[in-house]
Amino acid sequence: MEHRIPRYTHDGVADAEVSVYPFATEDELGLTLTRFRREDSDDVVLLIHGLTSSSDMFIMPEQRNLVNHLLASGFTDVWALDFRMSSRFPYNVETRRHNLDDIALYDIPAAVRALRRHVGSRRVHVIAHCLGSVSFMMSLFGQTVTGITSMVANSVGLTPRVPAWSRLKLKFGPTLLEYGLGLSYLDPRFEAAPPLSRRRLLARMVSLFHPECRASACHMQSFMWGSGKPAMYRHANILPETHIHERLADLNGASDVHYYRHVHKMVEAGRAVKYDSRDPRHRDLPNDYLDDAALVTTPILFVTGDHNDVFADSNVVCHRILSQVVPGIHELQIIPGYGHIDPFIGKNAYLDVFPQIVDFLKRQAA
Repeated sequence: MEHRIPRYTHDGVADAEVSVYPFATEDELGLTLTRFRREDSDDVVLLIHGLTSSSDMFIMPEQRNLVNHLLASGFTDVWALDFRMSSRFPYNVETRRHNLDDIALYDIPAAVRALRRHVGSRRVHVIAHCLGSVSFMMSLFGQTVTGITSMVANSVGLTPRVPAWSRLKLKFGPTLLEYGLGLSYLDPRFEAAPPLSRRRLLARMVSLFHPECRASACHMQSFMWGSGKPAMYRHANILPETHIHERLADLNGASDVHYYRHVHKMVEAGRAVKYDSRDPRHRDLPNDYLDDAALVTTPILFVTGDHNDVFADSNVVCHRILSQVVPGIHELQIIPGYGHIDPFIGKNAYLDVFPQIVDFLKRQAA
Protein backbone atom coordinates (compact mmCIF):
# COMPACT_ATOMS: atom_id res chain seq x y z
CA MET A 1 0.00 0.00 0.00
CA GLU A 2 1.40 3.38 -1.01
CA HIS A 3 1.86 5.99 1.68
CA ARG A 4 -0.65 8.81 1.62
CA ILE A 5 0.36 12.14 3.07
CA PRO A 6 -2.07 13.36 5.76
CA ARG A 7 -4.00 16.54 5.11
CA TYR A 8 -3.30 19.62 7.18
CA THR A 9 -0.25 18.11 8.87
CA HIS A 10 2.76 19.99 10.21
CA ASP A 11 4.95 16.90 9.95
CA GLY A 12 6.98 18.49 7.16
CA VAL A 13 8.71 20.88 9.56
CA ALA A 14 11.45 19.37 11.69
CA ASP A 15 13.13 20.72 14.80
CA ALA A 16 10.87 23.71 15.29
CA GLU A 17 8.28 24.79 17.81
CA VAL A 18 4.93 24.94 16.01
CA SER A 19 2.10 27.07 17.36
CA VAL A 20 -1.19 28.28 15.84
CA TYR A 21 -2.68 31.72 16.46
CA PRO A 22 -6.33 32.25 15.46
CA PHE A 23 -7.56 35.77 14.80
CA ALA A 24 -10.62 37.41 13.27
CA THR A 25 -11.17 40.00 10.55
CA GLU A 26 -13.42 43.04 10.84
CA ASP A 27 -15.92 41.33 8.51
CA GLU A 28 -16.08 38.43 10.95
CA LEU A 29 -14.06 35.62 9.40
CA GLY A 30 -11.78 33.45 11.49
CA LEU A 31 -8.26 33.07 10.08
CA THR A 32 -5.00 31.62 11.42
CA LEU A 33 -1.30 32.29 11.62
CA THR A 34 1.01 29.31 12.16
CA ARG A 35 4.44 29.94 13.66
CA PHE A 36 7.48 27.75 13.02
CA ARG A 37 10.14 28.89 15.48
CA ARG A 38 13.60 27.62 16.31
CA GLU A 39 14.66 30.77 18.11
CA ASP A 40 13.86 34.46 18.13
CA SER A 41 15.19 36.44 15.21
CA ASP A 42 15.44 40.09 14.28
CA ASP A 43 14.03 39.10 10.89
CA VAL A 44 10.59 37.49 10.75
CA VAL A 45 9.27 35.89 7.55
CA LEU A 46 5.56 35.77 6.73
CA LEU A 47 4.41 33.31 4.04
CA ILE A 48 1.19 33.92 2.10
CA HIS A 49 -0.42 31.29 -0.16
CA GLY A 50 -2.60 31.82 -3.22
CA LEU A 51 -6.21 31.09 -4.18
CA THR A 52 -7.20 27.43 -3.64
CA SER A 53 -3.98 26.63 -1.80
CA SER A 54 -2.98 27.07 1.87
CA SER A 55 0.00 27.13 4.19
CA ASP A 56 0.46 23.45 3.27
CA MET A 57 2.28 24.46 0.08
CA PHE A 58 5.16 25.76 2.23
CA ILE A 59 5.49 22.74 4.55
CA MET A 60 5.23 19.72 2.23
CA PRO A 61 6.67 16.69 4.09
CA GLU A 62 7.61 14.80 0.93
CA GLN A 63 10.44 17.17 0.03
CA ARG A 64 12.74 19.97 1.18
CA ASN A 65 10.12 22.67 1.76
CA LEU A 66 10.41 26.43 2.02
CA VAL A 67 9.87 26.65 5.78
CA ASN A 68 12.65 24.17 6.54
CA HIS A 69 14.93 25.91 4.06
CA LEU A 70 14.33 29.29 5.69
CA LEU A 71 14.87 27.89 9.18
CA ALA A 72 18.15 26.28 8.10
CA SER A 73 19.25 29.50 6.40
CA GLY A 74 19.13 31.62 9.53
CA PHE A 75 15.53 32.84 9.35
CA THR A 76 14.51 31.04 12.51
CA ASP A 77 11.08 32.62 13.07
CA VAL A 78 8.76 31.83 10.15
CA TRP A 79 5.00 32.44 10.08
CA ALA A 80 2.44 31.17 7.55
CA LEU A 81 -0.92 32.84 7.01
CA ASP A 82 -4.11 30.99 6.13
CA PHE A 83 -6.55 33.67 4.95
CA ARG A 84 -10.01 33.47 3.40
CA MET A 85 -8.71 31.88 0.18
CA SER A 86 -7.17 28.97 2.10
CA SER A 87 -8.34 25.43 1.36
CA ARG A 88 -8.12 24.83 5.12
CA PHE A 89 -11.32 26.87 5.49
CA PRO A 90 -14.81 26.39 3.98
CA TYR A 91 -15.02 29.93 2.63
CA ASN A 92 -14.16 29.01 -0.98
CA VAL A 93 -17.25 26.80 -1.32
CA GLU A 94 -19.68 29.30 0.19
CA THR A 95 -21.64 31.83 -1.86
CA ARG A 96 -20.23 34.91 -0.15
CA ARG A 97 -18.85 36.51 -3.35
CA HIS A 98 -15.61 37.72 -1.81
CA ASN A 99 -13.14 39.68 -3.91
CA LEU A 100 -9.53 40.75 -3.58
CA ASP A 101 -10.47 44.12 -2.10
CA ASP A 102 -11.90 42.25 0.90
CA ILE A 103 -8.54 40.58 1.46
CA ALA A 104 -6.59 43.80 1.03
CA LEU A 105 -8.85 45.62 3.49
CA TYR A 106 -9.64 42.92 6.05
CA ASP A 107 -7.38 39.85 5.93
CA ILE A 108 -3.90 41.26 5.38
CA PRO A 109 -4.08 44.16 7.87
CA ALA A 110 -5.61 41.88 10.54
CA ALA A 111 -2.88 39.29 9.95
CA VAL A 112 -0.09 41.87 10.22
CA ARG A 113 -1.62 43.29 13.41
CA ALA A 114 -1.85 39.80 14.90
CA LEU A 115 1.75 39.10 13.88
CA ARG A 116 3.00 42.35 15.40
CA ARG A 117 1.40 41.46 18.73
CA HIS A 118 3.90 38.61 18.98
CA VAL A 119 7.00 39.91 17.19
CA GLY A 120 6.79 43.60 18.03
CA SER A 121 8.88 45.94 15.89
CA ARG A 122 11.16 43.30 14.37
CA ARG A 123 11.79 43.40 10.64
CA VAL A 124 9.05 41.56 8.69
CA HIS A 125 9.70 40.06 5.26
CA VAL A 126 6.81 38.70 3.18
CA ILE A 127 6.93 35.86 0.65
CA ALA A 128 3.67 35.59 -1.28
CA HIS A 129 2.28 33.49 -4.11
CA CYS A 130 -0.34 34.04 -6.84
CA LEU A 131 -3.42 35.99 -5.72
CA GLY A 132 -1.96 36.08 -2.23
CA SER A 133 0.81 38.14 -3.80
CA VAL A 134 -1.67 40.39 -5.60
CA SER A 135 -3.73 40.86 -2.43
CA PHE A 136 -0.72 41.66 -0.27
CA MET A 137 0.58 44.16 -2.80
CA MET A 138 -2.88 45.74 -2.88
CA SER A 139 -2.64 46.19 0.90
CA LEU A 140 0.91 47.52 0.64
CA PHE A 141 0.20 49.95 -2.19
CA GLY A 142 -3.24 50.81 -0.80
CA GLN A 143 -1.56 51.78 2.50
CA THR A 144 -3.58 49.37 4.65
CA VAL A 145 -0.29 47.83 5.83
CA THR A 146 3.03 49.58 6.43
CA GLY A 147 6.39 48.77 7.95
CA ILE A 148 7.22 45.79 5.71
CA THR A 149 10.98 45.40 5.23
CA SER A 150 10.85 43.43 1.97
CA MET A 151 8.62 41.26 -0.18
CA VAL A 152 9.03 38.33 -2.57
CA ALA A 153 6.16 38.12 -5.07
CA ASN A 154 5.83 34.89 -7.03
CA SER A 155 4.10 34.69 -10.44
CA VAL A 156 2.02 37.89 -10.36
CA GLY A 157 1.89 41.33 -8.77
CA LEU A 158 -0.15 44.42 -9.57
CA THR A 159 -0.32 43.89 -13.35
CA PRO A 160 -2.09 40.54 -13.93
CA ARG A 161 -1.69 39.24 -17.49
CA VAL A 162 -2.97 35.89 -18.71
CA PRO A 163 -2.93 33.80 -21.91
CA ALA A 164 -5.76 34.30 -24.43
CA TRP A 165 -7.58 31.09 -23.46
CA SER A 166 -7.48 32.09 -19.80
CA ARG A 167 -8.83 35.52 -20.67
CA LEU A 168 -11.79 33.89 -22.41
CA LYS A 169 -12.44 31.66 -19.39
CA LEU A 170 -12.28 34.61 -17.02
CA LYS A 171 -14.78 36.57 -19.11
CA PHE A 172 -17.45 33.91 -19.61
CA GLY A 173 -16.64 31.17 -17.09
CA PRO A 174 -18.18 32.54 -13.87
CA THR A 175 -21.58 33.22 -15.48
CA LEU A 176 -21.67 29.92 -17.35
CA LEU A 177 -20.72 27.96 -14.25
CA GLU A 178 -23.04 29.74 -11.82
CA TYR A 179 -26.12 30.12 -14.01
CA GLY A 180 -25.56 27.36 -16.57
CA LEU A 181 -24.30 24.53 -14.37
CA GLY A 182 -25.39 25.83 -10.99
CA LEU A 183 -21.82 25.68 -9.65
CA SER A 184 -20.52 28.58 -7.56
CA TYR A 185 -17.12 26.93 -7.12
CA LEU A 186 -14.72 24.57 -8.86
CA ASP A 187 -12.92 21.73 -7.08
CA PRO A 188 -10.08 19.47 -8.29
CA ARG A 189 -11.95 16.63 -6.52
CA PHE A 190 -14.97 16.77 -8.87
CA GLU A 191 -13.92 13.39 -10.34
CA ALA A 192 -14.87 11.83 -6.99
CA ALA A 193 -18.42 13.25 -7.10
CA PRO A 194 -21.37 10.84 -7.60
CA PRO A 195 -21.72 9.33 -11.11
CA LEU A 196 -23.74 11.42 -13.55
CA SER A 197 -23.58 14.46 -11.28
CA ARG A 198 -22.71 17.78 -12.91
CA ARG A 199 -19.44 17.89 -11.00
CA ARG A 200 -18.35 14.42 -12.11
CA LEU A 201 -19.38 15.02 -15.72
CA LEU A 202 -17.47 18.32 -15.82
CA ALA A 203 -14.33 16.64 -14.51
CA ARG A 204 -14.64 13.86 -17.10
CA MET A 205 -15.13 16.38 -19.90
CA VAL A 206 -12.09 18.40 -18.79
CA SER A 207 -9.97 15.24 -18.72
CA LEU A 208 -10.81 14.56 -22.36
CA PHE A 209 -8.70 17.59 -23.26
CA HIS A 210 -5.78 16.69 -20.98
CA PRO A 211 -4.09 13.48 -22.11
CA GLU A 212 -0.75 14.51 -20.56
CA CYS A 213 -1.37 12.51 -17.37
CA ARG A 214 -3.99 10.41 -15.58
CA ALA A 215 -4.58 12.71 -12.61
CA SER A 216 -8.02 14.31 -12.83
CA ALA A 217 -7.03 16.82 -10.13
CA CYS A 218 -4.18 17.97 -12.37
CA HIS A 219 -6.57 18.39 -15.30
CA MET A 220 -9.08 20.34 -13.20
CA GLN A 221 -6.39 22.68 -11.91
CA SER A 222 -5.36 23.42 -15.49
CA PHE A 223 -9.01 24.14 -16.27
CA MET A 224 -9.36 26.35 -13.18
CA TRP A 225 -6.13 28.26 -13.73
CA GLY A 226 -4.14 28.88 -16.84
CA SER A 227 -3.68 27.60 -20.33
CA GLY A 228 -1.46 24.56 -20.74
CA LYS A 229 -1.02 20.81 -20.41
CA PRO A 230 -0.54 21.12 -17.48
CA ALA A 231 -0.94 24.82 -16.70
CA MET A 232 0.07 25.18 -13.04
CA TYR A 233 3.56 23.62 -13.21
CA ARG A 234 5.90 21.51 -15.28
CA HIS A 235 5.31 17.79 -14.67
CA ALA A 236 9.04 17.11 -14.54
CA ASN A 237 9.35 19.45 -11.56
CA ILE A 238 6.81 17.60 -9.39
CA LEU A 239 7.57 14.53 -7.29
CA PRO A 240 5.45 11.44 -8.07
CA GLU A 241 4.31 11.47 -4.43
CA THR A 242 2.90 14.95 -4.97
CA HIS A 243 1.15 14.01 -8.21
CA ILE A 244 -0.61 10.79 -7.09
CA HIS A 245 -3.87 10.15 -5.24
CA GLU A 246 -5.53 13.31 -3.93
CA ARG A 247 -2.31 15.08 -3.00
CA LEU A 248 -2.65 17.74 -5.70
CA ALA A 249 -6.17 18.51 -4.52
CA ASP A 250 -4.90 18.70 -0.93
CA LEU A 251 -2.40 21.36 -1.97
CA ASN A 252 -4.73 23.26 -4.32
CA GLY A 253 -8.38 22.89 -3.38
CA ALA A 254 -11.71 24.46 -4.32
CA SER A 255 -12.13 28.00 -5.63
CA ASP A 256 -15.09 30.38 -5.52
CA VAL A 257 -15.61 31.43 -9.15
CA HIS A 258 -16.49 35.01 -8.14
CA TYR A 259 -12.80 35.74 -7.62
CA TYR A 260 -12.38 35.23 -11.36
CA ARG A 261 -14.55 38.28 -11.99
CA HIS A 262 -12.17 40.52 -10.09
CA VAL A 263 -9.15 38.99 -11.80
CA HIS A 264 -10.85 39.53 -15.17
CA LYS A 265 -11.46 43.20 -14.37
CA MET A 266 -7.78 43.59 -13.51
CA VAL A 267 -6.66 41.80 -16.67
CA GLU A 268 -8.86 44.07 -18.77
CA ALA A 269 -7.50 47.15 -16.98
CA GLY A 270 -3.92 45.92 -17.18
CA ARG A 271 -3.40 46.63 -13.47
CA ALA A 272 -4.88 45.95 -10.05
CA VAL A 273 -8.10 47.93 -9.69
CA LYS A 274 -10.98 47.97 -7.24
CA TYR A 275 -13.77 45.52 -8.09
CA ASP A 276 -16.67 47.86 -7.33
CA SER A 277 -15.93 51.54 -6.80
CA ARG A 278 -19.45 52.03 -5.43
CA ASP A 279 -19.02 49.56 -2.56
CA PRO A 280 -18.99 51.69 0.63
CA ARG A 281 -16.97 49.06 2.50
CA HIS A 282 -14.00 49.72 0.24
CA ARG A 283 -14.23 53.52 0.04
CA ASP A 284 -10.80 53.93 1.67
CA LEU A 285 -9.10 51.72 -0.92
CA PRO A 286 -7.76 53.23 -4.16
CA ASN A 287 -9.61 52.62 -7.40
CA ASP A 288 -6.21 51.99 -9.02
CA TYR A 289 -3.61 50.40 -6.74
CA LEU A 290 -0.72 51.83 -8.76
CA ASP A 291 -1.84 55.43 -8.27
CA ASP A 292 0.50 56.04 -5.32
CA ALA A 293 3.23 53.60 -6.29
CA ALA A 294 5.89 56.27 -5.75
CA LEU A 295 5.10 56.27 -2.01
CA VAL A 296 6.00 52.58 -1.58
CA THR A 297 9.70 51.99 -1.04
CA THR A 298 9.54 48.38 0.19
CA PRO A 299 11.98 46.38 -1.98
CA ILE A 300 10.23 43.63 -3.95
CA LEU A 301 11.79 40.59 -5.61
CA PHE A 302 9.54 39.53 -8.48
CA VAL A 303 9.88 35.80 -9.19
CA THR A 304 8.39 33.92 -12.12
CA GLY A 305 9.04 30.77 -14.07
CA ASP A 306 9.87 31.21 -17.73
CA HIS A 307 6.99 28.79 -18.50
CA ASN A 308 4.32 30.61 -16.49
CA ASP A 309 1.11 29.44 -18.18
CA VAL A 310 -1.14 31.02 -15.54
CA PHE A 311 -0.01 34.64 -15.26
CA ALA A 312 2.37 34.79 -18.22
CA ASP A 313 4.79 37.74 -17.99
CA SER A 314 2.84 39.59 -15.27
CA ASN A 315 5.84 39.98 -12.97
CA VAL A 316 8.13 41.09 -15.76
CA VAL A 317 5.69 43.88 -16.59
CA CYS A 318 5.10 44.83 -12.96
CA HIS A 319 8.84 45.00 -12.28
CA ARG A 320 9.34 47.23 -15.32
CA ILE A 321 6.54 49.63 -14.32
CA LEU A 322 7.60 49.94 -10.68
CA SER A 323 11.26 50.32 -11.63
CA GLN A 324 10.31 53.33 -13.75
CA VAL A 325 8.42 54.86 -10.81
CA VAL A 326 11.00 54.07 -8.11
CA PRO A 327 14.28 53.11 -9.82
CA GLY A 328 16.87 50.84 -8.26
CA ILE A 329 14.74 49.23 -5.54
CA HIS A 330 12.99 46.23 -7.05
CA GLU A 331 14.48 43.06 -8.57
CA LEU A 332 13.32 40.43 -11.06
CA GLN A 333 14.28 36.76 -11.13
CA ILE A 334 13.08 34.54 -13.99
CA ILE A 335 13.51 30.85 -13.15
CA PRO A 336 14.37 28.67 -16.18
CA GLY A 337 12.25 25.54 -16.60
CA TYR A 338 9.61 26.52 -14.03
CA GLY A 339 5.95 27.48 -14.24
CA HIS A 340 3.43 29.11 -11.90
CA ILE A 341 3.52 27.22 -8.58
CA ASP A 342 6.49 24.86 -8.95
CA PRO A 343 8.93 27.57 -7.77
CA PHE A 344 7.50 26.64 -4.34
CA ILE A 345 6.29 23.02 -4.67
CA GLY A 346 8.86 21.75 -7.17
CA LYS A 347 11.10 18.88 -6.06
CA ASN A 348 14.28 20.86 -6.83
CA ALA A 349 13.01 24.29 -5.79
CA TYR A 350 15.36 24.12 -2.80
CA LEU A 351 18.25 24.13 -5.30
CA ASP A 352 16.89 26.33 -8.07
CA VAL A 353 14.68 28.91 -6.34
CA PHE A 354 14.94 29.05 -2.53
CA PRO A 355 18.62 30.13 -2.44
CA GLN A 356 17.80 33.17 -4.58
CA ILE A 357 14.95 34.09 -2.24
CA VAL A 358 17.20 33.71 0.80
CA ASP A 359 19.92 35.81 -0.81
CA PHE A 360 17.42 38.62 -1.41
CA LEU A 361 16.09 38.44 2.17
CA LYS A 362 19.57 38.51 3.65
CA ARG A 363 20.53 41.54 1.62
CA GLN A 364 17.41 43.38 2.83
CA ALA A 365 18.09 42.34 6.43
CA ALA A 366 21.68 43.62 6.39
